[in-house]
Amino acid sequence: MSSDNARGIIELGDVYIKCLIFSINDDNSSEILSTSVIQSEGFHNGAVVNLTKASKAIRSCISAAEKQAKVFIKKINVVLEQTEFLCTKFSKHRKINGAKIQKNDIEFLLKEAKRHVMNNDYTQSIIHIFNHNYVVDGKIFIEEPIDIYADYLSHEIAFITMPKNNVKNINQAFIDCDIEVERFISCTFALAIKLLNDNELRLGSALIDIGFEKTSLGLFRNLALVHSMTFPIGINHITKDISKVCSLSLEESENIRNAIDLLFENGNDLFDEKNNLKEIYFKTSGYRKISKALILNIIKARLEEIFEMIKKQMIITGSNSIIETNLFLVGDGSNLSNLEKYSSNFFGSNVKKLSKNYKKESERKKDEEFAACLGALHVIKDGWETEAIPESIDKNNQKVCFFAKIFGIKL
Repeated sequence: MSSDNARGIIELGDVYIKCLIFSINDDNSSEILSTSVIQSEGFHNGAVVNLTKASKAIRSCISAAEKQAKVFIKKINVVLEQTEFLCTKFSKHRKINGAKIQKNDIEFLLKEAKRHVMNNDYTQSIIHIFNHNYVVDGKIFIEEPIDIYADYLSHEIAFITMPKNNVKNINQAFIDCDIEVERFISCTFALAIKLLNDNELRLGSALIDIGFEKTSLGLFRNLALVHSMTFPIGINHITKDISKVCSLSLEESENIRNAIDLLFENGNDLFDEKNNLKEIYFKTSGYRKISKALILNIIKARLEEIFEMIKKQMIITGSNSIIETNLFLVGDGSNLSNLEKYSSNFFGSNVKKLSKNYKKESERKKDEEFAACLGALHVIKDGWETEAIPESIDKNNQKVCFFAKIFGIKL
């Protein structure tokens, strides 16, 4: 395989860094050449906190994938989620005065919105632009209303940005590895592309990604990411809460967190007949009475803090209807026992953990482990019809997003 045809995707997580190398065939199908996973170092919540360690980890992960695929890559696409990500929404307007809407009308509104974002905060760098509604004379259009006679056009747009200094630090980490960053892709967006179907993305869904030290919320409607927010709280905070309040080691606290049933339907495995924590969970700490009620209250307090922030964002953005329809859980935190039922009770709706059926267990594990990379692969290869920045990496591919057709170049 020629290195010229090989392309890379890397996901920068707090626990693991994952790399996927792929190629695009003549028929526009993708072929995964290799994958690699290593322990993450030098990153926290998607940002570089130690440049030397970050560069070393990146180099190690990419080298392992390159060795397996027997290729060398020069550019890479970076999948990440940061607590500093900002989601800014605009509604720009233009008078059409009874004429047909032309592509330059939409171009004008998009450029005006982009200019507004850049002038409003020059410290931010745009990584995604999503169109999620056109309003023509008070009527909503999902697709671009080209050649429609109108008096008035309104264009609703969402921008995802990250601090320019964060961009510089990540770029430097890759420059130190002699690799150029092609583009950044939101992990929440990539996960949704991989895990949600077209109906869920069109009609409205909320994706809740509970990670190690952060929780991300993505709200989707009309095939667009219309709102995104990342909170610096994850399942490791539950572990640290148990450790601090109960004076247990982090290892002991993690074992308790992983064993606990959030509805306490199977509490006998964790507590004795007096509803105290069993002695076997005291691995390094001295045994003492720790009540079931105390541990439950610790975990509930942190989970409810996370879910309250999510509910608040959904109410603020007017996405209350999604609470009643499509709420989905992903991430390591979604594996907590009975979290689906617990969160369903909290939100008063049927919250579902995303999973799919596979013929082989190995396929399931690979698909789940690299879900964000695989979602990013779809976006890189085919583009996304409501996303304004990316173009297809395949020059022969005709499925290019509408905005790429308008501008012909990246915004």
